[in-house]
Amino acid sequence: MAEFTLPKNSKVTKGKHFAASGAKNVRTFKIYRWNPDDSANPRTDTYEVDLDSCGPMVLDALIKIKNEIDPTLTFRRSCREGICGSCAMNIDGTNTLACTKGIDECGKAEVPIYPLPHMPVIKDLVPDLSQFYAQYASIKPWLRTQSPAPAKERLQSKEDRAKLDGLYECILCACCSTSCPSYWWNGDRYLGPAVLLQAYRWIVDSRDEETGARLDDLEDPFKLYRCHTIMNCTRTCPKGLNPAKAIGEIKKLMLQRRGA
Repeated sequence: MAEFTLPKNSKVTKGKHFAASGAKNVRTFKIYRWNPDDSANPRTDTYEVDLDSCGPMVLDALIKIKNEIDPTLTFRRSCREGICGSCAMNIDGTNTLACTKGIDECGKAEVPIYPLPHMPVIKDLVPDLSQFYAQYASIKPWLRTQSPAPAKERLQSKEDRAKLDGLYECILCACCSTSCPSYWWNGDRYLGPAVLLQAYRWIVDSRDEETGARLDDLEDPFKLYRCHTIMNCTRTCPKGLNPAKAIGEIKKLMLQRRGA
C-alpha cells in the first residue's frame, strides 16, 4: 500500500492562543497563519474575541483582531459591502466573503478561517490569484465588435438585457473556482467556474459581435469540458449566482453550432 506524507514545512501546527481576559460574551476564531519570511511551518493561532465590542460580521472580528490583539495578522479587505470580493476566504468550512458572513451564522465553537483552498498562499489569509486573473484576461472580457462605433451607444432590448442577469453580478472573488475539485486538479488548463461564467456573460451579450470567436477559444478538452457538474460552485457563491448553469449554456451553444 502506498503511503503519502506532506513535506515537513507544509504540515499545519498548533500556534498561539490569545485569551480575552474579563470578557463575558466571547467567540473563538482559529486562524491559519503562514509567513514566507521565516522557515516555520504554517500554524493555526486561536483568538478569543469579545463580541460585546465587535461588529456582527466575521470581517469585523478579523479587523478587531488585527487592530487590538495581533497586528501581524494579514488579510485582504476593501468595500465591506460584498461588492469587491477582496475578503474571500474559507470560513467555517465554506468559501465566502468575510464581510457578509455573520459571526452568528458560524456553527463551530471555534470558527476556523483559512485562505481560499488549493491556491498558493502569499501570507496568512492572502492567496495568490495571479493565475486566476490571467485566466480571466484570456477570455478578453470586454465588448468586442467589428461594426463602426455608433454616435452614442450600442442599444439593447430589455429582453436581451435580462439575459445578463445572474452573470454581470459576479465580483470575481474566486470562491466558486477554489471550491471546484475539477479546478483543483486541472487549474492550469481548466478555466474554472468564475471565468466561464464571465465568458458566457459576453457570449450572450447581444451587443458583442465576436460570439463565434469566443466559442472557438473555449473549444478545448480542458478549458471548458473539465466541468463535471459537481455544483460546489453554485452552492458556495456568496452572490447567489449559478456558474454551473452558465457552463451548461456554453456547452449547449457548442452543440448547437455543430448541428447536434
